[in-house]
Amino acid sequence: MKYRIFKAIDVCGMNFLTPVVRLMYGEEPQKQLKDIGRFIVVPMVAFMVFIGVWGFLAPRHTTKYGAVPTPAETWDAWGSILTFHERETAKEQAIVAPAAEREAVEKFADARLEELQPLIAEAKQGVADARAAEKERKDELIAPLQAEYDQLKEEYDAGRKEQQAELKAAAEAIATDADRQALTEEYLALDAWMDEKKEAYNKVKDQIGLIRNQKDPELLAAIALETNYAEEAQFLRKMQELAGPSSREETVASAEAKLAEYEEQYASATGSQALTLAKRQVSQIRRLERDREKTYAKPWTLPMQVVRSIFCVFTGFLIGVGIAVPLGVLCGLSKTFMAAMTPFIALFKPVSPIVWLLILWIIVGGFFPDPNNSPFLEGINSIVNSFVWLVSFGIVKDLQINPAFIASALTVSMCSLWATLTNTALGVASVDQDHYNVARVLRLGFWDRLFKIVLPSALPLVFAGMRISLGVGWMVLIAAELLASSEGLGKFVNDMFQNGDSRSFAFIMAMVFVVGVIGLVLDRIMIVLQRLVSFDGGAAAV
Repeated sequence: MKYRIFKAIDVCGMNFLTPVVRLMYGEEPQKQLKDIGRFIVVPMVAFMVFIGVWGFLAPRHTTKYGAVPTPAETWDAWGSILTFHERETAKEQAIVAPAAEREAVEKFADARLEELQPLIAEAKQGVADARAAEKERKDELIAPLQAEYDQLKEEYDAGRKEQQAELKAAAEAIATDADRQALTEEYLALDAWMDEKKEAYNKVKDQIGLIRNQKDPELLAAIALETNYAEEAQFLRKMQELAGPSSREETVASAEAKLAEYEEQYASATGSQALTLAKRQVSQIRRLERDREKTYAKPWTLPMQVVRSIFCVFTGFLIGVGIAVPLGVLCGLSKTFMAAMTPFIALFKPVSPIVWLLILWIIVGGFFPDPNNSPFLEGINSIVNSFVWLVSFGIVKDLQINPAFIASALTVSMCSLWATLTNTALGVASVDQDHYNVARVLRLGFWDRLFKIVLPSALPLVFAGMRISLGVGWMVLIAAELLASSEGLGKFVNDMFQNGDSRSFAFIMAMVFVVGVIGLVLDRIMIVLQRLVSFDGGAAAV
């Protein structure tokens, strides 16, 4: 059992857990404790130090978007993101829920709204009190600075008028070149004096502005509390609407009742009245068909965007691997082919993903001039959506594959295939000559040699290249989605940057960790695959 655990740890590239297992089995406790301290405790302490330094420095640096979010604010932003997803999912379920569940939702919403009323009033009063306290504190700090600024401004205005009057009198009394030289020197002195005074009162003005722009922590906390209560109340009122008159069952019942009324009137109608009622009846039938398919227009939430980004990066990655592996095999088998490919590798490998995205976006757009009415895209979506719905456990029902998605995936391909190509070529070219000699003795044909000797021998390096390619692809994808406005993590970051919300900076900081964690998981997956095809027992990860 112990060795199976060691094998699993080794395959997953998580060798830092080995001393923990050995300690549990009582093997050299002192050595295992030392290794645990080195490989587990030290990284944890380093991360805690990072969090501490971040928390210390963040509030001390102010940008035009406010202070840099602290770890606590970033964690709160992450909670807000998850809450938004949960609430939107609840709305989606409420509109199609059966009557008993909708009744329970309405009762809960009524009770919770009643509880929220005094809390909202208290939060509003807290914001008002915090604003008053902030104003009082700022006025107290600004008062001496404002007095100093007014005095400096008054001295500047009075001194400038006085000296300009003197200069005007001196200009009128000019008689010689010496007088003109003296006037020039006096004017230069006045200009220097004015610059000095301006700098002095502008410095004080900047100090006043800095104080005015400071965000009081108590006020921010009060506003956040009020916002949370207001958002919850808005959510509950929307739930009441979706579980009540706007639910699918209620709207269908209402449409059926209206249709029955029209049918009853139509049964005894004649002439123009019959024609009018026939039109109304047809219109109502169509409305009833729509109501029976009625769903909540759920916006894209972060978990949905995560699923779409992962699917997009794997789409681009697999396309890249499908191109890179055959080309790499040919490069490894033929020096002539390698010589032919080298200029292309050297030329296209350094190209920026932004350039590839723009080129591919234009090319893909040419294939789909009207994406909304493209039979190809409709077919792809119908095939892919059922698979993605199962894999994502129902998080995403419609992946919405469109030109932006295809352009982003192809950008990932073009930027990530090079590592796989070069590693495949190296792996194929490094196959031991003895293996080829055995193949000749066994009289194996080309395809047998390729699939029984060349590719198995090259697989460790091929998967090493694929691991690098997937990491590159994940980095490229975020930028591609941001520029292409393709629903995914990149678009989420761009939306947060553009919307100007006071919490946007914290949301973007939270995305740093989301992207990092997903990248780490993808890397671990590739390590497992790499280790499963490695024969030398070498370490697959650091």
